[in-house]
Order: sequence, then structure tokens, then C-alpha cells
Amino acid sequence: MNRQIRQLALGLMACYVVLFVALNYWQVGRKEELDAQFDNTRSVLREFNKPRGPIVTADGIVAAFSEPTPPGETYDYRREYPTGELLADITGYFTFAFGSTQVERVYGDVLTGSTAAQQVRGLGDLLSGEFDNAGSVELAIRHDAQQAARFFLAGQPGSVVLMEPQTGAVRAMFSNPTYDPNTFVNADFEVAQEVITELQNEDGNPLLANAYQERYMPGSTFKVITTGIGLEAGVLTPETVFPNESQWVPPQTDDPIQNYNGSTCGGDMATVFARSCNIPFARTAIELGPDAMVEGVEAWGVGEEIPLDIPQSAASTFGTTDNLDQELPLLGIRGFGQSETQMVPLHMAMVASTVANGGFMMEPYVVETTYDSQGRVLDEADPTVWKNPLSPENALIMTEFMRGVAERGTASCCIALEGGIPVAAKTGTAELGLESNPDLSHAWIVAFAPADDPQYAVAVSLINVESTADVAATGGRLAGPIAKGLLDFMLTGPGAEADAANEPADLPGNADPEPGLESDG
Repeated sequence: MNRQIRQLALGLMACYVVLFVALNYWQVGRKEELDAQFDNTRSVLREFNKPRGPIVTADGIVAAFSEPTPPGETYDYRREYPTGELLADITGYFTFAFGSTQVERVYGDVLTGSTAAQQVRGLGDLLSGEFDNAGSVELAIRHDAQQAARFFLAGQPGSVVLMEPQTGAVRAMFSNPTYDPNTFVNADFEVAQEVITELQNEDGNPLLANAYQERYMPGSTFKVITTGIGLEAGVLTPETVFPNESQWVPPQTDDPIQNYNGSTCGGDMATVFARSCNIPFARTAIELGPDAMVEGVEAWGVGEEIPLDIPQSAASTFGTTDNLDQELPLLGIRGFGQSETQMVPLHMAMVASTVANGGFMMEPYVVETTYDSQGRVLDEADPTVWKNPLSPENALIMTEFMRGVAERGTASCCIALEGGIPVAAKTGTAELGLESNPDLSHAWIVAFAPADDPQYAVAVSLINVESTADVAATGGRLAGPIAKGLLDFMLTGPGAEADAANEPADLPGNADPEPGLESDG
């Protein structure tokens, strides 16, 4: 009798193994192939009718969740985004007709409980009648930091990125314009299509997350990279001195390169960096030469897609490099962030983080942890070095140069932090050179603080700002106050208090701000 029971048990176990292998073959091994078939709507409908877990910020605010629909509705569940536009560029959206994006796309299997680990763990729940196997995703993004980024950006076209230099954790990443996924995710097909089409046709393309899916001319913020390359190559030292001059004629041309507004500028490295003279960095790029300069920018990750953990991140670019030996003036201009040089805002936050982190550039991430239906950890972010373009010694030298920018240079007007916390910064004003509007530019700043013990790095880019007779549209004047506001919020303001108490901060810029607390725009 015992022998028969053992044989039956072995037989059942064998059947289970065969079934498990078969299910994994179709559901895992051939999943992408089957999902890609144009006429396969069953898998999409099945996923849409499954319980889908929440996406939650690092400080515990629900950014996306599903709730059952009333009887008679087409779908069993509807997806809601209570934070609206605030986190749309991170969560993305999940729709039946138009697919999914961002976290909703990459972590869809976790949210529906469809990963192999969740299926195995959920077997006991299945046998006991518990069928909701949906997992959850915890973001590295802090809701309060994201609110602060939106508040200080104040509706201006541009992006704000805040990250931790030592880990690569992105704590805030907000772009304007953006969109509210609630306007179409649960709408009828025709209505949803109309809304999405309108968004696609709007100026600034709100469906594109400009902070990591677009790139812009960085202006003088790029001098951080050029200086880093020069220090590593031995072409620059803190003792390097450049002549005082308002223009310089590079090789292969009789057209001079000028400093910003034609100013006379020169001195030692600390001075030309703080004042953001253009000519010294053009000279440096040309002295390095095309090969060393191109190799140097590649060491900073320029030319590679940013290894972000959500899809379609852009790649920064140094422009076409095939004939730079015949175009040395162009090489010089690119050395101070003009011409074809274009940087992704997230990448510029990573550049500042690299200096703050002793020369190590970490891979950025927006998802901290994933959990199964019982709250057990499935996966956690593992801080990883992506590039190492600076030695620790040169990172310290660069930090001192950037402190000079904040204390006596182009950012001294606008970035002094509360409590006297030391800050390191670099401004940038990228002149677009449009004949139709020569006063149009992009205004940038990158910074990190405290400069002597970095906790946060920030990049701010304001797009298509225009100088007036009264106010020059420079990175220091326009982007500087935004970086200051966010760093103050995180280091000494409500963000620091909330972090210590492990709870979200209350501040102006909520989805429904209290009267009298709205941004002045």
C-alpha cells in the first residue's frame, strides 16, 4: 500500500514538473514572440482583466493603482493615477488600446504577478483559493521632492533632475510640459485616441519625458567635462594660466572665438572656470586634439544611451566627429558646449554626481524595490558604477573649481544655500544662434551639496528662454534659483524634516495646492 502511495506521489510530482516546464515554455520562453503577433489581443485583454498592483513612491505615496469596475463594464479593472501629471514621466501609463510605457511597461509582469518567482511563491495561495498574485513597485522617486521640483520649475518649459551621487538613485525628475494619464487611460478608444493625438501635436511634445528622452545644447555646463578631460590628460592643472583676451582666432580660420557678450576674460584655472570664459576651454579642446577630446567625452558616457531602468532614454552627443581634424574651430566651440554638443538633462545631473562621487558615475535608477503580493522582496536596486572618467584627486580639484562658481562666479548671484551649506555648481547659457531671434537660449545649472559631503546633485535646464533689455537669460540668474530652492528643500527644509521623520513633506505645489500657496509662475 505504501509503495502504491509513493508511486502515485511520484507520478503527480512528475505531472507537476511537466506542467511547470510547459507553462514556462509558453509563458516565459515564447512570451515575447506571442505578444508581438498583431492579432493577439487575448493576452492584452487577459492582463487588463487581472488585478494589477500599485506603484508607490519612496515616501509612501501611491502613484498608480487598479480598482474593480462596476458590473457590466467592458473591463474588470480600471487603472488610476492619483498623482496625475506629477509622476507621469516615471510611471507611464497602462491602456488596452495604446499599450503601456515606462514603469508600467517594464514592470508589468511584477504588477500582475506573472514573473516566474511570483508564480512559484503564489502556488500555495492558489491552492488555498487566493488568486490575487499582483506585486508592487516602489520607486526611488520621492513624492515630496517631485512636488518641489515641479513647484520651483513654476510652469517653465524645462526639466529638473535630483539624484544621489553615491548610489544613482533618482529622487526627483520632472519635465514641463507633461500630461495627465487619467485623461485617456480609461476612456473609450475614440476619446483616448483624440486626447493622445492632441498631446502628440502640442508644442514641446508632453508625452516625451524631456528630462531623459531629449537632449539640448548645454552651454558652459559642458566645461565640467572639458576640464575633467584636460585634467586627466595633464593638459590642465590648477596652475594653468590663460591670457586676458576678448577674442581668439583658432587654427584653420580667420573668424575669432569670443567670450560671452564679448567680455575680456583670463587668469588661472579657478578664475576662468568661475567666470566661465569661453576661450580657455576652446583652447583646451584644440590642444587636446580631436582624438583625445572624443575619447574623453566618451569616457563620460557621451554617445551612449543612458542606462536608465525605464525605456527610451536618449543619448547625449558631441556631434559628428569624422573630420574634426579638419574642423578645429568647430572642435573648440564644442569644447564650451555650443554647436553640435547636446546633453540629456539627466546626464548632466550624472556629470555633477560624478564630481561629487570622487570621479565615479553611477547608473541612474528610478525603481528601488519590487515586491510580491505578500510584501516579500523580489528585487532591489543594486548601485552600479557606469563610468569612471575622473580620478579622485581630479574630482577634488573640480569640486574646488565648482565651489568657486557658487561663491564668486556666475552662480554667486543665486545659489547660496540656507544655513551656509557649501555648494558646488556650474552654470550654462547655450546661445541658439537663431537669426530670427538671437536672444533665445537654453539656461542651465548643475550643482551638488553639501560640497564637502555631497548628498544630492541637481541639474536644471530651461528651454528657449529669451533675454530682455533688463534681464539676461543666463543659467545663473534663471536656473540657479530653482537649483537653490530644491537643494534647500532637501537639506534644511521640509524635505529634510520629512526624511528624518520618514514621512512625506507638505509644501506648495501639491496636486491640489492650498489657497495662497500656489507658485507665482
